[in-house]
Amino acid sequence: MSATHPASPASSPRIRVGSAPDSWGVWFADDPAQTPWRRFLDEVAEAGYAWIELGPYGYLPTDPARLREETGRRGLSVSAGTVFTALHRGPAVWEDTWEQVARVAELTRAVGGRHLVVIPSFWRDDRTAELIESPELTAEQWRHLTTGTERLAREVRERFGLGIAVHPHADTHLDTEAHVERFLDATDSGLVDLCLDTGHYAYCGGDSVKLIETYGERIGYLHLKQVDPAVLADVIAKGTPFGPAVRQGVMCEPPRGVPALEPVLAAAAKLDADLFAIVEQDMYPCPPDRPLPIARRTRGFLRGCGL
Repeated sequence: MSATHPASPASSPRIRVGSAPDSWGVWFADDPAQTPWRRFLDEVAEAGYAWIELGPYGYLPTDPARLREETGRRGLSVSAGTVFTALHRGPAVWEDTWEQVARVAELTRAVGGRHLVVIPSFWRDDRTAELIESPELTAEQWRHLTTGTERLAREVRERFGLGIAVHPHADTHLDTEAHVERFLDATDSGLVDLCLDTGHYAYCGGDSVKLIETYGERIGYLHLKQVDPAVLADVIAKGTPFGPAVRQGVMCEPPRGVPALEPVLAAAAKLDADLFAIVEQDMYPCPPDRPLPIARRTRGFLRGCGL
């Protein structure tokens, strides 16, 4: 993928780099296999990052005053909160969806965040990898997804002053280049931005540079991630679900995987936009001493890319 794009470092003061609980093996609000939240905050600051995402609601303190104190004394600021939604299921899920979105949006706004990353729900169970829905949406479900997302974006903007960035993700209905383009073409560019996760997009066969060059006005947020091409080939050949693929090591630290991040960041730097570029290396579960050295190396690599 990256071979078609000449690598060149990006240097843009309009791209702010950060990391997330995901890079410390955090997928759930409460799980004994995960890094404790105080250790995450200590280590993400130690690694040289100034920005973080909230991760699963309830992992970090949900009292805004306490969270501001804990992040502030470590020199950290919050860029975004994250929610999972199942808007393709139609109006019947709206009330439950809004209840969880509103609490995350409220906390995000209270601690100074400006974005809400919205991830479509998995069609596999996120713990067992059991198939729970068809991987393909019907035409009606596509309409529910697009109109529901526009409604969500409008409500979040009006009530909380946040912008949403929808995150294509492996094992969701928004994954491949065709699905992402269909979604973008069917949603209002004035309401709905995209969170481009370079690793997930590569995992699903997409070209991040091409997406930025084609739909640059829709890129509102970045997740920086790479996939190991050898592991990915095995995952694709065997049809391995995403959770087991992560445990197999499909996501890797840069610059060991694809896509090459230098051309991605160079393309993003040309956009007329202020962007967050948040490192997210999926590795749930992982030994407690593994994340910090990776985070330090990744931060150093990104400095070499001009961030």
